[in-house]
Amino acid sequence: MSDRGDNSNSVFCKICGTAYILPEDDVVGNLPHLLLCGHIFCAACLRSLEFINVIICPDCKVESTLPEGGVEGLQVDSRVIGLIYTAKMNKTRSSRIDRQRIHKVKPSSPVQENSTECLRACVRASDIKVTEGVMEDALLQASKSMAQLRDIHQTLVKGLSLQVKKEKARLQKELDQAMDEAYNILHHRKVVLLSELTHMEQHFPFSRRVMGKVEERMSALETAMQRAKQVHQFPSLESYCHLDSVLETLQAPVDVQSFEMYCLSQGSGLRLDHSPPRTQLQGRVNRKPFRRSHTPPGEGRSLSHRGPMRSQQEEESQRMGQPALGPPPSYDPSPDSTPNVIIEEIIEEDQGTEMEGGPGAARRAGREESPVIGPELHQPNDRQKPEWKKVIPLDVIPANRGKVLQEWVLVTHVENPNHFYVRHVAEKKSAVMLSKKINSVSSGERCLFTTRDVLKTGSLVFVKWKEDAWCRAVVTEMFKRGCLDTVTSCPAPQLSRIRVYYQDYGFSKNLSLQGDEESPDLFISGLNNCLRKVDVAFQSELRRWPPQAIKCSLKDIVPADQVKGWTVEATDEFRRVVSLSAVEMHVFAQDQDFLLVDLKKAPMDCSTINVPLSLQEYLVFLDVAKFYSPVAWNARTMPCGRKPLQYYPPIYPSTHLELNAMVSHINDPSHFYIQLVDNMEFWLLTAKLQEFYGGASLEGVREEKGLELYCPVLDQACVAVSDDKTWYRATVIGHPGGRQVEVSFVDFGNKKVLSVNHLRKIKDEFFALPAMALRCCLADVLPLEQQQGWSEASTERFITLLNHKLVTAVATKEVPRSKALPVRLFLSSKSGNSCIADLLVTEELARFNQGVRPSAPQDPVGDVVVWDPPFEALLGEGGSEPPERAGDEAQELQPRLVLPPSLKDLRVRVTHVSSPGSFHVQLAWCDGQMKRLYEVLKQKYARSEPSEVEWQAGMFCAAYNNGVWERAQLCSAVPSSSMAEVLRCDFGNKVKLHVTNLRPLLPHLEGSLALECTLTNVRPAGGRSSWTATACDFISEHLTGVTATITIQEKTEKGPVPVCLLCSNRAGQEVSIADFLVSEGLALKERKPSSPAPRPTPRTTPVREKIQTQLYQPPELPLCGHAQMSVSAVGEDGIIYAMTLQAERQFEQLRERLQQHMKTLPRQKPYTWKSVLGCAVMGPDMLWYRGQVLEVIGGHVKVRYVDQGLVENIPVCHVYPALLCDDVPQLCVPCQLHGVIPVGKVWQLDAVALLKELLLNRCVDMQLMDQPEDPRGCLMVQVFLQGLTLSRIMVHHQHAFMDQLASADEHVEQGFPDLDDWDIDTEGLEAMETVLGGFSNPSLPDEGERFRVTIKHLRTPNEVFLSPLEQGILKVDGESLEEALNTVNDHRETLAPLTDFPLEAPCLVEYSDGLYYRAKVLGFAGLNPLEVLVRHVDYGSDDTLPINKLRQIPPHLLLFPCKALKVRLAGFQPPRVRRELECLSYSPKWSMKAALEMIDLLHGNITASVTATEPELSVFLYDENGALVHLPLLNKGLADYN
Repeated sequence: MSDRGDNSNSVFCKICGTAYILPEDDVVGNLPHLLLCGHIFCAACLRSLEFINVIICPDCKVESTLPEGGVEGLQVDSRVIGLIYTAKMNKTRSSRIDRQRIHKVKPSSPVQENSTECLRACVRASDIKVTEGVMEDALLQASKSMAQLRDIHQTLVKGLSLQVKKEKARLQKELDQAMDEAYNILHHRKVVLLSELTHMEQHFPFSRRVMGKVEERMSALETAMQRAKQVHQFPSLESYCHLDSVLETLQAPVDVQSFEMYCLSQGSGLRLDHSPPRTQLQGRVNRKPFRRSHTPPGEGRSLSHRGPMRSQQEEESQRMGQPALGPPPSYDPSPDSTPNVIIEEIIEEDQGTEMEGGPGAARRAGREESPVIGPELHQPNDRQKPEWKKVIPLDVIPANRGKVLQEWVLVTHVENPNHFYVRHVAEKKSAVMLSKKINSVSSGERCLFTTRDVLKTGSLVFVKWKEDAWCRAVVTEMFKRGCLDTVTSCPAPQLSRIRVYYQDYGFSKNLSLQGDEESPDLFISGLNNCLRKVDVAFQSELRRWPPQAIKCSLKDIVPADQVKGWTVEATDEFRRVVSLSAVEMHVFAQDQDFLLVDLKKAPMDCSTINVPLSLQEYLVFLDVAKFYSPVAWNARTMPCGRKPLQYYPPIYPSTHLELNAMVSHINDPSHFYIQLVDNMEFWLLTAKLQEFYGGASLEGVREEKGLELYCPVLDQACVAVSDDKTWYRATVIGHPGGRQVEVSFVDFGNKKVLSVNHLRKIKDEFFALPAMALRCCLADVLPLEQQQGWSEASTERFITLLNHKLVTAVATKEVPRSKALPVRLFLSSKSGNSCIADLLVTEELARFNQGVRPSAPQDPVGDVVVWDPPFEALLGEGGSEPPERAGDEAQELQPRLVLPPSLKDLRVRVTHVSSPGSFHVQLAWCDGQMKRLYEVLKQKYARSEPSEVEWQAGMFCAAYNNGVWERAQLCSAVPSSSMAEVLRCDFGNKVKLHVTNLRPLLPHLEGSLALECTLTNVRPAGGRSSWTATACDFISEHLTGVTATITIQEKTEKGPVPVCLLCSNRAGQEVSIADFLVSEGLALKERKPSSPAPRPTPRTTPVREKIQTQLYQPPELPLCGHAQMSVSAVGEDGIIYAMTLQAERQFEQLRERLQQHMKTLPRQKPYTWKSVLGCAVMGPDMLWYRGQVLEVIGGHVKVRYVDQGLVENIPVCHVYPALLCDDVPQLCVPCQLHGVIPVGKVWQLDAVALLKELLLNRCVDMQLMDQPEDPRGCLMVQVFLQGLTLSRIMVHHQHAFMDQLASADEHVEQGFPDLDDWDIDTEGLEAMETVLGGFSNPSLPDEGERFRVTIKHLRTPNEVFLSPLEQGILKVDGESLEEALNTVNDHRETLAPLTDFPLEAPCLVEYSDGLYYRAKVLGFAGLNPLEVLVRHVDYGSDDTLPINKLRQIPPHLLLFPCKALKVRLAGFQPPRVRRELECLSYSPKWSMKAALEMIDLLHGNITASVTATEPELSVFLYDENGALVHLPLLNKGLADYN
């Protein structure tokens, strides 16, 4: 209904159109009910709209909460009830009047009978007329009703189709989102499981022990051989060694049998976890940790066995020095249960859903396992209750030093590096469930203290952690009111102070209780605000959750100064590194109640330097700790260590090849470094280094990109800053101490000692180039005194000649990369090239090697010219032309190009490149002609004057270009006094010159010395007929001006000449440019016309051999009831393939039989696969299995492994149509879930994926419900996972729904073992400092109400700190904030220094005036020296201070609210296009001009009004005239509207 008027529509419901009905004796009423918004609907429609006791009005969308009575409890509209009642009364009255009118005439005597009959006839005639009129009216009304119904029906049809379309779109969107989420979860799960398979060598202790014996024997033999060689060389050493033992070691034969080589045939014992996980199944993917089984297959034994007999593996463990792996206590009577060891646990951090049971149920379901770290339950006897004892299971503590356990943990509390507490990351979900459980229980009245309660030491209590959050703790100390000593028990009203230990976090806290002795009820009320007791009924349930804080100590390190102990710096550095992130914990051993561990923090960036940061090495590197057991850091005892990534070694050039290089660093003539200068990639790499690492902005790189290097290791690649504030690639080569490292710059060769603050991690892309510094030695010379080495004068002279100078280097011979490359160095000068070796010998600073003669004073001749001489050098020197042709060229000038007789290997210079199909070159042997020609042009036209010439297209001319006269040809006709485009005849490119620079060319000088060429055997890529702009630009950039070699394929009269072009790369190798373009994807190989192929012989189809095989025998179905079965496969149709434990043992035996039967691959023949059912299949592991042919797809056969259920596509060559071991029935049993029906009658892909995730390769408990009539049919089963049936899990995930017929007869019983009790001894734990709360903000008026403010600080134009002015002065204990600060500053020498630096921690900081002001910690700003970033809460400004200027704040100063409140100014934002060049460094979106303008606008009387409080406080600021202060910024273009 849309209104409440008194019309006819008021008695009908607007939604369903049904009339309202009053309830009567036998009629159920349909009353009109009134919603909170005023709209009226019938009770039936309101029941359909109800959802979780809330109804949303269809008209105005206003929510109405139902009362206790539901829909019937809503108010009934009395006006509509009155209308219904009135209509009913009118209907009753009209029917009564009609009856009276018909029967009002009655006969009274026999005389009147005739007249009565006549009267009745008349009445009947009149009634017929009345009836005909009524019928006509009724038909007319019916036709109107039918029209209305048709309209309603049409509206409903359209509305229903639209409703179905919208709902279908919504459901499809939700389904897509669910599929994406499931894929992400499964992908994450796969990555997590693969990450567990690291350091596999740790799982082969027997093989490693045997390998250690072999290494010991090799070491002893090597030592004996060295001693024997020394004695053989120097017989006098015989008296200093035991020669008999040496000879005995040398002559002892090798006994192969003693080394137990059969260890290589043993497996690691790892498998996926087949036991239920510790936590209940959630809506997300469950973990399946890898586990190791300590009982060999087929040797199951009872867990209750406690006899003296030991298994073979226990004896082997004793011989290996490991403790025997006894079975942990268990309440499961199954004889096939075997103890497992958890290698690693992973849990999805989904806190959104939780199921019944909690961690207690998780531990109850996984009682067959021993926990990795934590309490262990001791088997109780009849007279002693079970109690928790904090020990570490022997099967998880490595017995040898090389075996460590790795886990991810969070550090919760740190006393010092030898005393801290951690929590497992995998138990995060359990912690959330425990916290929710405690919060729900502690809110009840049964947990409140009363005046009759007595507290005792060691009792468990709930302590308020924060608002609406409680934690469990243990009472360690109590102080009674009026008593100075601690007490063991105390009535609750008499408590004065109590100390509790948080057993889930590892620290203690003091709670001071204040109250009046005369009002114990008031004291108890205050006590209940911070402390609650634990109900007796809930204490037993809490024992299911063991304490989550584990006490640990860093192994093998002690304080640097053992007298003073651990310093504050060491503890602070430890906290800073491990805070707010998960770390990897390596467990080595247990010492009393401590775990000896090492914490490693994974790198947070995406670089390849994935060496984790070890806390042990880091503290030692900072000189705040030292090792006391160096053996712990041997590479053999730390197999989990990873070697840092190295640079590629430098590439040595080929011998006898001239290269241009720069001498980058010199130690002496036998040890110096050169750098090749023809590699542009190195300079690009250097530019990228400066761009990424920000020049000299050390702090910016560390804060913004997280590349700080905490603890560099030897041989680690890094980036270091040099003295010129430039970043270069380097390698760590030493640790001098004092946070100093020695690095070697790999691209220059020099070494330097730097602070660790000047190093950064290197990104992956900077590993692309090898080290550019080549270690060299000067060839052919030796020092004058070889025993004394190079003299100081020789080294200084060598440095003076070559340091940082360009030289020509020629390698003389090939050497390994570990040795220096011998080179000859030539220094260019005006008089020629000088040999450095000859110069040193001439100055008597060196001597030649034996047999070496001084070189002739001439230029070195090489095979390849790398540097191209400029054109001016060609005009000035003519030494490059061949001497045998110099006489001929002097007699005759040849202006046109004449090709030599031999067209192979011509040296050319590329002058212009248009595309790979058109480029111009100059032949090197024509350089003399070029020189003479340009001399003639200079003589003819140097002093000529311009003349008026009618220039036509194609005319030759002399052009003055860049100060040189050269030949050119006009491209088009041009008028006088304008620009002309000409073609440079000797270069091939076009330029535009003014006509005044053109002269008519003499006819005998016309011609060209440039040869136009085209590359052969390539064509444009992408099927184009022309070359792309990318290919043209690429080849132009790489070839212009380069000296190369061409081979002319064919002489042509017109057009480009097809050539093969070769150029030298940086390694001196000749590379074909055509092949290079093809490799870059810019060109394709030219298709060569194929010769006519010989006519093929007629193809014959081989005759296929007809063969027929039967199926293997059906499986032996187990009897109904409970059974342990291992799931081997899950089909795409949702069928589960499982094997019993006996079938698993039979499968191992069957696999050995199959390999003996099929030792080789049978000869392949063409078969007809249509009649083949059973077959033999060679799997991916190259082993034979039994299979069943399902389908033939091309060259593959789709088969099912009959003993496992897996389905794969196998090549035809790996399938053999024969039955193997057909006497053995099928070992896996197909099963189907009982009592559920899949959605859509078929299991969907996401449902099958969930089944595979939950069941694959796991041993589960199944209840066999019904056997099929067909022996090959599916067995109906119920699968139990952690106490829940798999059927209900699939229904919970909406992949299926329950079958009501099957559920009625279902009877499922699943027992659970008894729960365990834990009791932790917390005596002796140290306390933690009292943690103060934070500052409070001042209260502001309601939204929209204006109030006066003053601006304290401006950070950006739309982010300021303000203070309200209309609030009164708050006083605490009669003092204002200024007076309280003055009192504190008067006694500032008594303030304690701040020792803990959590984020947002309140403190007092010293300002430049020497006084202390209130502030809060924002974070660490630097490490050397250690500096903290703080914010003054009363002024809004930030400051960076050393920690010695921070003090602990007195608690009474926290009662004053902050005077500077951070707000966001609404209504404007940074400009989208910033025109100002100068910007704010910490906020580049805002310009400096906008900030200065805003500062000027904020002076004067400013008022504010709150616009929003979430997600952050936003306000409008107004000036004195009531206008918004930011309008001038918008008008000037310094900001944009928001």
